[in-house]
Amino acid sequence: MDHNAHSVYLMYYHLIMVVKYRRKVIDDPISERAKEIWERIAPDYGITLEEWNHDVDHVHVMFRAQPKSELSKFINAYKSASSRLLKKEYPQIRERLWKEAFWSQSFCLLTAGGAPIDVIRSYISWESIRQLI
Repeated sequence: MDHNAHSVYLMYYHLIMVVKYRRKVIDDPISERAKEIWERIAPDYGITLEEWNHDVDHVHVMFRAQPKSELSKFINAYKSASSRLLKKEYPQIRERLWKEAFWSQSFCLLTAGGAPIDVIRSYISWESIRQLI
């Protein structure tokens, strides 16, 4: 569990980011550099990297966040910075993409961790019944 001065929390997320046009441009060195960029930007947003993996056209990231973390702002800042740096440092990427963007505009962000939804629903239901007793 994470905590700050006023709360305790456990907030895990699974993020999937796809390369624009699903171009197959991610290899191990590019993925490692993308991960380094993440690790440099994330602390400013209260985000901690847990797991990183890639395929040739997308990355999977598991991370922890704080309640105050602005996830969409972070993701957009990350995608912008990493796109600019990766294209600059790996010129072969520009040959595979038609326009300026490295990442697709869309992404998939899923919550993860903690108890399953059914367990939480049961607990909340039981608590409301218990209060009536």
